[in-house]
Amino acid sequence: MSANVKAGDHATVTITVAVDRAVAFDVFTRETDLWWKHGPAYRMSGRTPGTLMFEPREGGRLFESHNSPSGRQLFEYGRIKAWQPPARLVFEWRNANFAANEVTEVEVLFEEIAGGTRVTLHHRGWASLRPGHPARHNLEPAGFSRMIGMWWADLLTSYRSRIG
Repeated sequence: MSANVKAGDHATVTITVAVDRAVAFDVFTRETDLWWKHGPAYRMSGRTPGTLMFEPREGGRLFESHNSPSGRQLFEYGRIKAWQPPARLVFEWRNANFAANEVTEVEVLFEEIAGGTRVTLHHRGWASLRPGHPARHNLEPAGFSRMIGMWWADLLTSYRSRIG
């Protein structure tokens, strides 16, 4: 951890996939709805069928849409800050319980290695949220970082399974 990163501010998860990085980037960004887990822990729509997708460009959105009794609902997790296929993706991340000015950042790096691609995901910026913020689940900083890391690890395991 670098000296300027606060405890509990970030989580990093790394996996390898047995495809070249162009395919790894494509599956991550264009097949998101197929690998991103369903259920209340992973999607705003919970168990309701919906669609989660990236708009493939800088300034595009990561959003989820689903039907509800009150009509079509859309939740924007954040905007894409960097779209650099096949090497890098950076996007904002907001939970449903974030205020309009609260945001964290996710960076995903795709590095070609022997036999495939190393995918490294950094989720940072949590230190900007107040200590008692509901997104923190009353966890101390190190425990919170572990929880976020395990959440992403679960999703990236699903992503790796999608690739096959």
